[in-house]
Amino acid sequence: MPASHVIDVERLTVTYGDFAAVRDLSFQVEPGELYALLGTNGAGKTSTLEVVEGHRRATSGTVRIFGGSPRDRRAVRPRMGIMLQESGFSPDLTVRESVGLVGRLSGRRDNVDRVLGIAGLSRKAATRVSQLSGGEKRRLDFATAVYGGPDLVILDEPTTGLDIQSRDSLWAAVDRLRDEGSTVVLTTHYLEEAQQRADRIGLMHEGALRQEGTVAELTQSLPAVIRFALPPGAPEPPTVGALNGAFHIETFNLQDDLYRLLEWAHDNGVDLRELEAGPTRLDDVFRALDSAEPTSRSTTRTG
Repeated sequence: MPASHVIDVERLTVTYGDFAAVRDLSFQVEPGELYALLGTNGAGKTSTLEVVEGHRRATSGTVRIFGGSPRDRRAVRPRMGIMLQESGFSPDLTVRESVGLVGRLSGRRDNVDRVLGIAGLSRKAATRVSQLSGGEKRRLDFATAVYGGPDLVILDEPTTGLDIQSRDSLWAAVDRLRDEGSTVVLTTHYLEEAQQRADRIGLMHEGALRQEGTVAELTQSLPAVIRFALPPGAPEPPTVGALNGAFHIETFNLQDDLYRLLEWAHDNGVDLRELEAGPTRLDDVFRALDSAEPTSRSTTRTG
């Protein structure tokens, strides 16, 4: 019977001596989705992924990949591509040789030239690894991870060191992989990438999973924000609290509160200067990981 989850982590704990890097962690990754595992520095993401990848043993708990153990390299390795933060290729090998070697070790089959084209490395095929720039080495990491179109691709900080065009090309390649049925697990410090692309996000802090859900579900846990300033002599708006004429409103009813503010400004002939309004962003949720749970009511405060 096929596994219902590509990744199934149940009550995972990873300790180093007396220090618990991961504590009682549980999450699942579904077939075909892009799951982003994010967290503060030292949150336990790397230790978690090392267990998922089969590079580290769990202290306790269970991790299943395609229904089996990640330590079963013969079964798992041909189906999983991994882009580590630093892969450590031999500096004396060429780009073509490096991709071909890692491809053969993975047990997957592919055309090296095709993969080099996907990663934007065709012109560097004969270049030695030692002569590559930092961004080119990241593209080489990506090429070896996606060789053979694996069922599961783990991308650990994939766009670090890449320029905008290279980032766009990498994500276009990821999109094609997903169209072909691959499941993707992403870790990144570029939160906008996760916000734009992830189907679901798990937020880790201090070794535990603090929140999990879609971007909409996570951002709805914090209020939206309206910011504006008033010209000198303007009447008091339908809100309380201001600092040097600048207003900062937090609300769980953005549309209604913004409508009332705009209606008031129109009726009173007031120019709302530097007006900004928008929902909570993922980075706001990220910053709140170490704070108290937000309330679920409309609030206004100075800022």
